[in-house]
Amino acid sequence: MRRFAVIALGLSVGVAWCQAPASEQNPVPEQQVVKPAEAAAPATPVSVPVQKPPVPDQISMPTDKTIAGLQGRVLDFAQLSRYREDNAKLAPPAPGEKRVVFYGDSITDAWGRRGGKFFPGKPWINRGISGQTTQQMLIRFEQDVVHLKPVAVVILAGTNDVAGNTGPENLQMIQDNITSMVAIAKANNIRVVLASVLPAKKFGWNPDVQPAETIRTLNQWIEQYCAKEKLTFLNYYPSLVDNEGGMKEDLAADKTVHPNDAGYAVMEPLAQAAVEKALK
Repeated sequence: MRRFAVIALGLSVGVAWCQAPASEQNPVPEQQVVKPAEAAAPATPVSVPVQKPPVPDQISMPTDKTIAGLQGRVLDFAQLSRYREDNAKLAPPAPGEKRVVFYGDSITDAWGRRGGKFFPGKPWINRGISGQTTQQMLIRFEQDVVHLKPVAVVILAGTNDVAGNTGPENLQMIQDNITSMVAIAKANNIRVVLASVLPAKKFGWNPDVQPAETIRTLNQWIEQYCAKEKLTFLNYYPSLVDNEGGMKEDLAADKTVHPNDAGYAVMEPLAQAAVEKALK
């Protein structure tokens, strides 16, 4: 009986210890306790405007041509296929020939094809592609410039970057692409003529963009970069700009961005003088 009494007494003491108040059981330091009142406040909700669903009758279905074009852009983002055959057929420069590649977007692409005269009698080659941004031009620079063995390249680029043709870009991204093209040219002993971006106060294909001030800022950088790297700066801008930062309407085929015959006539002597300077 005594043995049972001792066991019972021990059990009662153990139970009493297990049920002791929390304040007596090695309490957590107060500074480590997160109290409800001190919890982080919920983040301010971001307000997203409600998008109205399109009206079925107003949805235009893509044509087969549009679908094929989009598929082509996915498979050939930089449009390396555009000049591949032309490049393969092009003979190497003749001894003493001073080949020059004009490299750019639609403004270069259309030169001599849809407007203006593209330097008749000169061994100068057009490798512009409509709609391209500097990132696409960087990808095809080896194929469409370096492999053609020119003595000089005239780079005109940036309009479509500002317009966001291949997605949002900031000025640093555009500058990085341009400096990368220049570095490749220099590594291959190709002299660089770097042109100012043509003025524009609006883009018909992206009316939400207000490009005039961005183009001015980009052109200031291009001019300073040319001075720093001892490149030839080809400044089209002051001869084409109106008092609102856009292209003079009488010089533009679309009254906004793309030169007409008169516009190219203004650009031609400027480009020729810049190339001649670079080749000296």
